[in-house]
Amino acid sequence: MLTRLNPEEAAGFVLAGGRSSRMGSDKALSLFAGRPLVAIAVDTLAAAGLSAQIAGSRSPLSVYAPEIADTWKTGSGAAGPLAGVHAALSVSHADWNVFLAVDCPLLPASLLRCLLERAILTDSPVSVAFLNGRLQPFPVVLRRSSLRVIEALLERGEYACHAAWRSICSQQNEPIQSVEVENLIQCTSLSHPLRLPPALWFQSANTPSELRWLNQLQHFRLDPIL
Repeated sequence: MLTRLNPEEAAGFVLAGGRSSRMGSDKALSLFAGRPLVAIAVDTLAAAGLSAQIAGSRSPLSVYAPEIADTWKTGSGAAGPLAGVHAALSVSHADWNVFLAVDCPLLPASLLRCLLERAILTDSPVSVAFLNGRLQPFPVVLRRSSLRVIEALLERGEYACHAAWRSICSQQNEPIQSVEVENLIQCTSLSHPLRLPPALWFQSANTPSELRWLNQLQHFRLDPIL
């Protein structure tokens, strides 16, 4: 586990507000390595030295970490992960906020720490990972000042996270700060404890079959992913 960070400087959030329609039950409570996905996500944030809260959950999850209600309402009743980000930033006291989707259990904590260190070093409002030249919407590190832009996007009914991250930087006239995963691996700054290739790190579990496949990849290992 990496050095614990001051919660006034950086905080971690698990986004768990999805409808889980393809899973057939709440994804947050679906089992990975015999444990709920939400517990894996909370452990990953802790291993990166971050306190963890859960944003926008549809089930009671306070046994795993403090919960933040998703209060943003739309005609359909949900605005996707961006509403969870909005809820988290609305209550956060941290300058830097790390967001992790609940359904990506193979992400290593070292990637979160690399993103956070890059964000603090560059003072960028948005820091993300790029893999094969493509922006990965999560995990993401957002400066707390991003809240007003996100709120304006939600008010306009614009819920896409890719576009939101670009809009935040555009309005603040700053570039998105990117971490090129392949480059970090080549210079040995980043690795996966199971030696999985980076293309698998961002795989999400949206269906029971996808979750079974992810479980097979990690051989039912019970240790936190560092």
